[in-house]
Amino acid sequence: MKNANSSVVRGAFGMRFSVLTLVLMGLLAAMSIVLGKLLAINIGSAIRISFENLPILLAGILLGAPAGFLTGIVADIVGCLIVGYAINPVITLGAGCIGLIAGLLFHKLPETAKLPVRVFGSVMPAHVIGSMLIKSAGLMLYYHYTIEGVLPRVPLYIAIGTAESAIILLLLSNSHFAAQIERLKNK
Repeated sequence: MKNANSSVVRGAFGMRFSVLTLVLMGLLAAMSIVLGKLLAINIGSAIRISFENLPILLAGILLGAPAGFLTGIVADIVGCLIVGYAINPVITLGAGCIGLIAGLLFHKLPETAKLPVRVFGSVMPAHVIGSMLIKSAGLMLYYHYTIEGVLPRVPLYIAIGTAESAIILLLLSNSHFAAQIERLKNK
């Protein structure tokens, strides 16, 4: 429901998001769909090289943990519907956890810590829990992959997480990008 005195939308469980935050979450979810479902490189059935988690990580880091979680959930469900994949609730949960964990850790790490520490310290655990553990468990539970079948996901997500961390670090270190983020936060 929209509050008549402001541009804040109250969602489920009492979460409140501004209209601008909802628009940004939608844009980041759309970017995740394009990067993950349409521009991905499939190598075998359990391995896909993509940067689908980059916008989800950004949502968590820039907009907060709840926004990151919802962005990941929406991106996975809508992306599956668009390309005709079956929705796997465990993989959907993993996508949401990536945004949630990145947002929680980035905002809980001390602001006195250097930016690279905050970025890598939030992105890599998000990938370990969301991509390597939860999503791999979803592949094993729903599609009966063996542990050997999902094991190559570990070095893959170490590499992808490192690349995504570097991209996020470059974005956050850019003075023009940082100024726009500050401007958005003040609206």
